[in-house]
Amino acid sequence: MSAPAISQALQQMQSLANQAAGNSTPATAGSGGFTGELYSAISRINSLKQSANTQAKAFEAGAPGVELNDVMVDMQKASIAFEMGTQVRNRFVTAYKDVMNMQV
Repeated sequence: MSAPAISQALQQMQSLANQAAGNSTPATAGSGGFTGELYSAISRINSLKQSANTQAKAFEAGAPGVELNDVMVDMQKASIAFEMGTQVRNRFVTAYKDVMNMQV
């Protein structure tokens, strides 16, 4: 599930919750609270991945000052962040399914 898909799912959930509560204001991805934090975390993961890819390309091109050990550390940081994001997503989906299956 990509970042826009997660953001869209969160917006749908929040709009349904607002409708149930009688509040019709739409949620935005940059708003505070859980949605804002989730969007911020996904942005940080994306930033780490892009930075690692840029540094790897610079190393491949032979740019001065770019060392292999720095590239490898940045790639591992991006990989761990992505794995953490995947685990959070999996738990979020499980929690969402549990809530949707609750009896009223």
